[in-house]
Amino acid sequence: MDERNAPAGDAETYRIERLLAPRNLTAVAGIGILLAGAATGFAYVGGWLSPSRLTPARIVDQFERTNGLHPGFRRNHPKGVCFSGWFESDGSGRELSRAKLFAPGRTPIFGRFAIANGQPALPDMPAVVHSMAVNFTQADGQFWRTGMNGIPVFPVPDVQDFTAQLAAATPDPKTGKPDPARMKAFLASHPASARAIAIIKATPLASAFANTSYNSLDAFVFVNADGRSTPVRWSMVAEDPFQAAPTPPPPGTKPAAKPAGDPNAQFTALLDRIHRGPIRWRLVATIGQPGDPTNDPSIAWPAGRRQVQLGVLSVNRLEDEADGACRDVTFDPLILPDGIRPSDDPILSARSAAYAQSFRRRAGEPAPVSAVRFPSSAGSVR
Repeated sequence: MDERNAPAGDAETYRIERLLAPRNLTAVAGIGILLAGAATGFAYVGGWLSPSRLTPARIVDQFERTNGLHPGFRRNHPKGVCFSGWFESDGSGRELSRAKLFAPGRTPIFGRFAIANGQPALPDMPAVVHSMAVNFTQADGQFWRTGMNGIPVFPVPDVQDFTAQLAAATPDPKTGKPDPARMKAFLASHPASARAIAIIKATPLASAFANTSYNSLDAFVFVNADGRSTPVRWSMVAEDPFQAAPTPPPPGTKPAAKPAGDPNAQFTALLDRIHRGPIRWRLVATIGQPGDPTNDPSIAWPAGRRQVQLGVLSVNRLEDEADGACRDVTFDPLILPDGIRPSDDPILSARSAAYAQSFRRRAGEPAPVSAVRFPSSAGSVR
């Protein structure tokens, strides 16, 4: 309001002399303290008060430095397609969790298959890490979202090492390629990552999305109807027979096999596969024992732990992201229904915050055109 046109009473109320009158100084000081506190809170969350502190914005900034900026796309795993189908439970999971989807019956699902790298238009290689993300919608309206990868362990134990690994893989501006010496130095100074990456390299990659078994990597806690808590990690175990992808060449050598002529060969193979019928995975929980680490996804639990099959996930429809339900969804690992809780793994909260930061950035950018496009209804089977 223009002060010249303000009622006489309002103008009198906000005159500086009146605000600074002794009887009003306490109230003015209180307002100042509140404003300063709010500003400090925003500055802290934004990382302005501690330039070395890792924040969600700085994690996503590092993704952009390593992979380049691709407006409108997810900052990680940007090349993908949507799927839908259902999860069928026989009730076996109720001994571990009271989540409704583990009661006997069918739960609708949708999700996303993606290549685990940061380039949305990179031609598919014969050997890649496949990822699967799933949204379960329970009858009571609660959701469970989970993202899984086709590797046995996470390559780093915490988010600080993850960001350092991304920095080591950032292309050298002079060559446009990562400097092998920087990654060698990272592994020398991060023995936990060196150990985890050795396990990953020793485990053959699957040749396709459909025959990949996907692992949660992070630990969670199932809580049953009696309130009993059980540490678990889960896996989607492929029913399609495993076929190994060609072995990637050692770093610095020329690949033995060039990328297929189809730049989207992995997704074309997925589409061809679903035309033969629904693709199925068994959802299996591995039960942790006392002493098994729940706060470090780079360490595998010992072999032979008890496993419980929770149900079967069936995918019967594929869509590209222009029309698919997965496009505007973050597969936040902390979106959990009653009966599933996060563990003490600090990567879970870091992933949740970084996904939200990535979503906010891409939501404010023009909608991208995915490299993978399917003809309308081309990916549906009954």
